[in-house]
Amino acid sequence: MVLKLKAFLLLLSFFTLKVHAQEAWSLEECVAYALIHNLEVKDFEYVSQAENENYRQSIRNLLPQIDAYTGYNVNYGRSTDPFTNDVVTNEFFSNSYSLNSSIDLFQGFLKLNAIKTSRFIYESSLQETLQQKYLLAFRVMRAFYDVRFFEELVAVGKEQVMASQANYDLVKRQIELGLKAGADLYESESLLLSDKLGLTQSENKLAIAKLELMAAMNLEERENFSIESKKKEDSFEMVFQSIHTDSIYQQAESFLPMLKAQEYRVSAAKKQVDVSRAYLYPSISLFANIGTGYFQTTRDTLGNTIEFRNQIRDNTYRTIGLSLNIPISRGWSTRSRIKQSKIELQRSENNLKIQKQEVYNDIQQLVVENKALRNEYTQSRQKIKAQELTFVIAQKRYEKGLVSILELTSAKNLFSAAQNENLEVGLRLEVNNSTIDFYRGLSLFNIQ
Repeated sequence: MVLKLKAFLLLLSFFTLKVHAQEAWSLEECVAYALIHNLEVKDFEYVSQAENENYRQSIRNLLPQIDAYTGYNVNYGRSTDPFTNDVVTNEFFSNSYSLNSSIDLFQGFLKLNAIKTSRFIYESSLQETLQQKYLLAFRVMRAFYDVRFFEELVAVGKEQVMASQANYDLVKRQIELGLKAGADLYESESLLLSDKLGLTQSENKLAIAKLELMAAMNLEERENFSIESKKKEDSFEMVFQSIHTDSIYQQAESFLPMLKAQEYRVSAAKKQVDVSRAYLYPSISLFANIGTGYFQTTRDTLGNTIEFRNQIRDNTYRTIGLSLNIPISRGWSTRSRIKQSKIELQRSENNLKIQKQEVYNDIQQLVVENKALRNEYTQSRQKIKAQELTFVIAQKRYEKGLVSILELTSAKNLFSAAQNENLEVGLRLEVNNSTIDFYRGLSLFNIQ
């Protein structure tokens, strides 16, 4: 009974592993896995966490500062008696305790502007992290489509090998029947070997494409990795909506993380100018402290050292006050700091203009490429049909001995080239459409 149970569990585990190994990854699953495990995204998230802590600390800087102090001193040789202020040469010790507190009442709104600056920087880091996630998602998407492209290229190569194998077998039978010369067999075999080599090369490229996809995902388990096959043979036979650069750019400008991040940087730079100006204004602080101490030289009228607890009670002092600091001259450092802050603000505004210009140019290029790719895709589909018909006719004529193996090879190569061209154009069009959808604000990868 135990042996049967062990055999059943072993069979069940084998079946489970086999099913798991055969699971195909969808594009959404690849992107979701990459967002969790990619190390570059994690680095940006750590930066955001650090900026968040800086923002929180800038708020906590409004709280009063409280410090406690204690000290133990031993005096040797010539020194001043802290109780009588007389010069003495005997050894004695003392210790003191104090609690100090201070709070800034006015600093030219320095801390308030610093809070706003750190908040804008934190918001910018969040947008930069989001932008990095989108960039990663697009890298994964391109790698995913590359795998799909080479998978379809392998499928085309297998069809070519099957056709060449059939021709080789046909020629071999015809030679056995005395209908063809032996030289025709060598030509058929050469074509078959050439197609097998092409298939091997496509399989190698497919393996490399899978490795690149898994590297982008940071996938540790790399055995038996596969992706979902294309569900629709023709995903572009649809009515395309007219697209315009200006309308797409307006949609992208309202949400694009890289632009939002730079806008926050501009806002932070503006507040940093106010922070630098705050050093021109006077500052007012409220401070208070309480302290006490024990001195070995403190004695009563009988010459006995007063007890510790009595001294702690009797020596207690309290202080409260206001301090006013008026900056007069600091070597022009404050003015220089303000000028540098203004230059940094101008730089941030200029970088924002540069990024907006780059986004507009990218969208403009995508729109132009989209129109060209749609035409290329339609024409490549028509070319496939024409070359396929030419190849079918050449195949039939070759079987009847009306054309040579070279003419058949030429027709087959042209058909294969047309298929490869259509696959490549289809891949570029799919990536182009997805990129345009992203700039239009459509949710592609469910990234938060």
